[in-house]
Amino acid sequence: MAEPQGLPGTVGFIGLGRMGEPMVRRLAAAGVTVRAFDAVARLHLAEVVTLVDEVAAVAEGAAVAEGAAVVILMLPDSNVVEAVVHGGDSETGLLDALAPGAVLVDMGSSEPLRTRALAAETAARDVVLVDAPVSGGVTGAESGTLTIMVGGPEETTAGLAPLLGVLGRVRRVGPVGAGHALKALNNLMSASHLLASSEALLAGQRFGLDPAAMLEAVNGSSGRSGSTENKWPNFVLPGTYNSGFALSLMLKDIRIALGLAEATGAPSAHTARTVELWAEASAALGPGADHTEIVRWLRSIGTGEGDS
Repeated sequence: MAEPQGLPGTVGFIGLGRMGEPMVRRLAAAGVTVRAFDAVARLHLAEVVTLVDEVAAVAEGAAVAEGAAVVILMLPDSNVVEAVVHGGDSETGLLDALAPGAVLVDMGSSEPLRTRALAAETAARDVVLVDAPVSGGVTGAESGTLTIMVGGPEETTAGLAPLLGVLGRVRRVGPVGAGHALKALNNLMSASHLLASSEALLAGQRFGLDPAAMLEAVNGSSGRSGSTENKWPNFVLPGTYNSGFALSLMLKDIRIALGLAEATGAPSAHTARTVELWAEASAALGPGADHTEIVRWLRSIGTGEGDS
């Protein structure tokens, strides 16, 4: 298959976690020279080198911006993004390293209002900030089938389309901040239907119905969702609970969605209760839990039989 046209020669990439690492591999396979760095692993750079040395050049901190017209961030939240962009007393911030005219692409799940504020700051330095969060998980990152929700100026986002197209399906959803807003709202819907589907399936199971049979029927009916079509059959029924997306990150995203609803005056009673339940599950399951493990928590708070 021919390589996509219009790709930049060099791209900086910060954030080599479960999502970032396969994304870097896909960019390199498409012929892009990637200068990569992981902000969390700065004290263990040898581990990062081992992770990507066959496909990317490993750079230290803001050095990823050298020679790069585009720098991608795949970081967990706005706090980390702003720390990387601004730097600190002993390190150069990314904004100081980016050349005028460069594009900074935040592909993590940041807060939309903070994204807009940061975009105004970068614009004052002739750097365009685009938000392009993704949905599709680790599997989507590996296969290049992520849904990429892009917010930013039309001309800039159109120019990024070939690059982002290596990673998945690109959907421009509005001006800067729109991508992060939609990602949070998408995850609110995902979190809500995982809760509702799991409660229904656990009730059916305790009634004596076979979960696999329920899923087969529901997935041809109006109750189907991403939870019944993917999460339950692939991660809950096998008992692996290894979707690759942390419960803590889901909770962070739906809190962003609740804040957005409250800020706009939208109805949010269901959203608020969803956040409360996910927060209870997070406290009970502890750090590191996969988001599909909320089913384990639901089993533990119910009456009657436990895990089965």
